[in-house]
Amino acid sequence: MKLDINNTPDTIYATLSGRLDTAASSDFSRDMMPMMDDASKHIVLDCSQLEFISSSGLRLLLMLRKQTIAQGGDITIKGVNDAVKQVFTITGFYALFNFE
Repeated sequence: MKLDINNTPDTIYATLSGRLDTAASSDFSRDMMPMMDDASKHIVLDCSQLEFISSSGLRLLLMLRKQTIAQGGDITIKGVNDAVKQVFTITGFYALFNFE
């Protein structure tokens, strides 16, 4: 799992690539802290290179969503493949996020 973050004054652009599974969750949790700290911004998660997401990964995205709501920000998820979209849909998380 790799996470690249680019910050602008109003928006955080983050690119997720690889597999966001249980093994990668602890690293992702640490790496996403800049987004959690600045969650009042609009956060764009580019998932076009994300191959897989597990329940551990979904839990971390839900934590990020809660933080953005608390700070007045929002999240848009872009470029999910069919397999990742299916995980969001089956778990009911698809309704919790804005997708493009």
